[in-house]
Amino acid sequence: MNFSFWETDSWFSDIDFCIVGSGITGLNCALRLKELQPDAKILILEKGMLPEGASTKNAGFACFGSISEILEDLKTHTEEEVVKLVHKRVLGLELLRENLGDKEIDYRTYGGYELFVPEDEELYSECIQKMPEVNEMLNSVFHDEVFSMEDNKFGFRNIQPKLIYSKFEGQIDTGKMMSALLRKVQALGIRILNNVMVEGLTNEEDSIKIKTNKFELYSQKAIITTNGFASRLGIDEVKPARAQVLITKPLKNPPFEGTFHLDKGYYYFRNVGNRVLFGGGRNLDFKTEETDQTGLTDIIQNKLKHLLKTSILPDTEFEIEQSWSGIMGVGAQKKPIIKEISKNVYCGVRLGGMGVAIGSLVGREIADLALQS
Repeated sequence: MNFSFWETDSWFSDIDFCIVGSGITGLNCALRLKELQPDAKILILEKGMLPEGASTKNAGFACFGSISEILEDLKTHTEEEVVKLVHKRVLGLELLRENLGDKEIDYRTYGGYELFVPEDEELYSECIQKMPEVNEMLNSVFHDEVFSMEDNKFGFRNIQPKLIYSKFEGQIDTGKMMSALLRKVQALGIRILNNVMVEGLTNEEDSIKIKTNKFELYSQKAIITTNGFASRLGIDEVKPARAQVLITKPLKNPPFEGTFHLDKGYYYFRNVGNRVLFGGGRNLDFKTEETDQTGLTDIIQNKLKHLLKTSILPDTEFEIEQSWSGIMGVGAQKKPIIKEISKNVYCGVRLGGMGVAIGSLVGREIADLALQS
């Protein structure tokens, strides 16, 4: 590109930190860097017009994991690791609320529920049986009983008779959250360039050369926060996972408020005002959904609509207003990757579908690491 002297001098010279990705992690990273190093020149590069991962496309669940998800995690993680994961999610949500304020993000504490279909009798029984044990395990985090049984007062059909409830779960408005973060970042003089795709990072003698699809620039340090797209920059421990979502038109009499989990968290739904948002289903076709390309598939969209009609809104007329998808970053472990991957190049990725909960904390931790080394 043909830049003027003024553009080069103001935008691309003497950059202290270049952050790749303007999602929840990248923006929180920038805020933390500016807090601890007010004179730092920070530039954020974003490949989309809006953040293209999951930050502006998620369901807005302020959650820490349903009981079946926690039991599933215990199969591949130690009890101590699971408690640490849950604690990190709780701290991340507290940090998000503290940074932006509940009003700014429209935080609501309607509670969260888990539903079980009749075919999940064995899992349902296991969750009920192990509930006291899980509550005891998480007591050090919540200092209260986390999970309890509730009647199905919402008119759901074709599910087990009781729901598992947590009063600690909430919901936010994802659009308001990201708008508030962007306002905060821009007010501090942190610059964001959109529609710029980073293609590679190279260690030079005393800086990092950053090659994009439009220009090259140099920065003292670079921080990758692209999560679901991290493998494009050589971080192979992160696999992309597409999540498909739909939302109804406004309903006359919405039958519920709250956040709801189904099938080990592979399905999730909530109210958004008087609409119902419903997402998930990647377990129907894992191979196809392991992609960093946005898009929709009939197999998942039809299943979401079928479940809405037969189980979630069986007595309510509804129309689908919009469908979309977002890209998450997952891997063999749930613990996020926060590390220096080469000299002065760092990453904060693999949020495991919990970006709302842990994105703020991961952003802070990767900034702290970059400043320490």
